[in-house]
Amino acid sequence: MSDIPEPSEPIVPPRIARLEGLQQTPRRRELRRLAAAGRSIIEHLVSTTASIGQLTDAADALEHLDEILASLPRAKPYEGFAEAANAGQSLMDFHGATQTGDVDPELWASFDHSPLIGLANPLSPPMILTVEADRVAASVTFGSAYEGPPGCVHGGYVAAAFDELLGATQSLSGTQGMTARLTVDYRSPTPLHAELTMEGVVARRDGRKIFCEGRLFDGDRLCAESEGLFISMDPTKFRSLLENRAERLGN
Repeated sequence: MSDIPEPSEPIVPPRIARLEGLQQTPRRRELRRLAAAGRSIIEHLVSTTASIGQLTDAADALEHLDEILASLPRAKPYEGFAEAANAGQSLMDFHGATQTGDVDPELWASFDHSPLIGLANPLSPPMILTVEADRVAASVTFGSAYEGPPGCVHGGYVAAAFDELLGATQSLSGTQGMTARLTVDYRSPTPLHAELTMEGVVARRDGRKIFCEGRLFDGDRLCAESEGLFISMDPTKFRSLLENRAERLGN
């Protein structure tokens, strides 16, 4: 039997609630538009059968775009965490400050830059996470850029998807933590270009240890299963990660 106390009200993982609640500023819309175009470009790059001349023209155009982007300001224009398991009380405090007007809401956009769920990150498939009663559900379609075996998703991306899913799921325990161990059992090939579904549940909690389980399906067919162990951490350690990042970037 699980030792997780029943919450007084439904828990929505910060990963999900904060991304859905992100204010759609004009800048945010354009960032997502740019990322969507980049996502499409990546798909075309890895699946094209263009001629040498066509490739040359496309490469010239992309090099020109790269020069334009390289001339623009660079930094992390947001605070927070881009990984599901790292959304603790400090992020909640930051959100409160945006609501009172003490902080620009545009800064509070870390989840939108996630490599798995971020709509402003062209590397993201993206995964869509939702809460369904006592579990977290996800839907995701992996394009050609994620290919491992012919026509199938690379196993490393399957593992990353589970890390994202279970990282959000562990929030249902009422505590936030970081991934300590993740195991994946691959049951059958995971296809590209198919809408896959995933589900994650909290299995149990033992002190600082939070154990979660997940499954990935193609329709009714089980593709993979996963177990994750997360360790709850002091929010001040997350703040230290932010400060170290800012130092590396010279902010």
